[in-house]
Amino acid sequence: MPFNSFEYLVFFLSVLAVSWLLAGRPQIRIVFLLAASYYFYASNNGWLLALIGTSTLIDYIAGLRIQDTDDQKKRKAWLIGSLAVNLGILGFFKYFNFAAQSVAGAAHGMGIDASIPVYDIALPVGISFYTFQSMSYTIDVYMKRLEAERSFIRFAFFVSFFPQLVAGPIVRARYFLHQVGDPPKLGVQALEASLYLIFWGLFKKIVLADTLGVYADAAFAAPENASAAVAWLGLYAFTFQIYFDFSGYTDIAIGCARLLGYRLPPNFKRPYTAASLTEFWRKWHISLSFWLRDYLYKPLGGNRKGPGMTYFNLMVTMLLGGLWHGAAWTFVLWGGIHGAILALEKLTGQVRRGADYKGRAWKRILRSIVIFHVVVLTWLPFRATSWDNMTAYAQSLVNVDAGWTLTLGMVVAALIILGGLGAQWLGELTVVKRRFLALPLVVKAFMYAGLACAIVIFSARGVQPFVYFQF
Repeated sequence: MPFNSFEYLVFFLSVLAVSWLLAGRPQIRIVFLLAASYYFYASNNGWLLALIGTSTLIDYIAGLRIQDTDDQKKRKAWLIGSLAVNLGILGFFKYFNFAAQSVAGAAHGMGIDASIPVYDIALPVGISFYTFQSMSYTIDVYMKRLEAERSFIRFAFFVSFFPQLVAGPIVRARYFLHQVGDPPKLGVQALEASLYLIFWGLFKKIVLADTLGVYADAAFAAPENASAAVAWLGLYAFTFQIYFDFSGYTDIAIGCARLLGYRLPPNFKRPYTAASLTEFWRKWHISLSFWLRDYLYKPLGGNRKGPGMTYFNLMVTMLLGGLWHGAAWTFVLWGGIHGAILALEKLTGQVRRGADYKGRAWKRILRSIVIFHVVVLTWLPFRATSWDNMTAYAQSLVNVDAGWTLTLGMVVAALIILGGLGAQWLGELTVVKRRFLALPLVVKAFMYAGLACAIVIFSARGVQPFVYFQF
C-alpha cells in the first residue's frame, strides 16, 4: 500500500478520522492505531506480520529482562540474544543468497567445485528499517539510556507505526515512546505544515522522481553505446531521482504522522549543498547516519583509539552501511568508497576547512560543486545492476566520440535536475516552508491546486514503487 496510491489515501483518511474520534480515549486509540499499522503492513503480504511480531516480542522481553536485573552477565546475554534474533532474521531474508553465491564464487575461483543451494527468498518490505529501530531500543535499555517499556501494546506501536514503518525515518524509542499515550494535539499551524509536507512529498515522488526515473532507467538499461552526454545526464537523473523519491517519502511520512498527533525526526537537509562528504552524511538519510554513528561507529571505538583505528572504524561502518542498503558487492563498493573519502577528509582536515567559509562564500560554493560530483559518481555502483553494468556505464561517461540527439526527455530531465539543485541552494538562503506558509491564503490555494493537478495528471502513469522499498 504505497503512499502514492489511491488505496493509501482511503486508508489514511479512514484511520485519521477514527483516530481523532478516539482522541479522548488514548489507550483504545493506541490499540486502534496498532491494528491499523499491522493492517497496513499485512497489505503487502500477510505472513510478514510473523516477522515483525517476532522481532517485537523478542525485544520487548529482552528489554524487560535487561532492565530488571543487575547481573551484568545476564544483561549482556539478553542483549546478545536480542541482537542475534534480529540480525539472524535480517541476515537470512536479505543476505543468505548473497552469502551463498559469494562463497560459491570464491570457491570456484580457487578451483573448488562448490554447490550451495540458492532459494527464492522474497525480501520483506521494511525489514531493514524496523529491525534497526527495534534493536536500538534494546541497546539503549542495556546502556541505561532508556527505561524499558512495560506495556507491550505501546512498544509494539513504536515498532510498527505505519507512516515510517516501510522506509523510515528510523526512530529512536526515547524520541517516540514518550509521545505514545499523550493526548494528541494538532493546531492550525501544525495542520498546515503537515499538509504542506504531504503535498510536496507527493509532488517530489510522482512528478519529479518518477519522471527522472524513466530517463535514468533507460540510461542504465543500455549503457554500452551511450554517449558521454547521455550517460552523464542519466547519472544526474538518478542522483535527483533517489533524492526526490526518498525525501518525498520522508515528507509524506512526517506529515501523516503529524496529522495523527505524532512527531517524527527529519531525515534530509539539502544534502547536495554539502561542502564535504562528512557534511553530506549529516544531511542525507540522517536517521541512518546517526544510527550507524551511535550503534556501530562509537561502539567500535569511534575516534577514541587514535587515528589508525578511527579510519578503520569509519571503513567498517560505511562498508556495513553499504551492505545494509543491498545484498550485492556493488553496494559494498559504494560504502567502501564513502568510507575511504570520509577517512581521507579526517586525515587532511577537510571537514574543518569545509565548514570554515565565513566571508568566502565562493569557496563554499566551489567545494560544494566538487563534493556534489563526488556524490554523483558514487551513485554509479549504487544504481548499477551488476559489475558489468557498472563498468559499461563508467566507460560511457568518457565516450565523447559517440553521437547523440537532443530529445524532449533530455530537456525535461535537465530542467528538473537544475531546478532541484537550485531549490536546495535556495533553501540554504531562506526557510522555504516558512515563506510558503506565510503567503496569502488565496495564493496558497492556487499553488496547492496546481500541485494537486500535476500529481493527478502524472499519476496516470501508474503507481511506481519507492526506491527504498527494496532496502
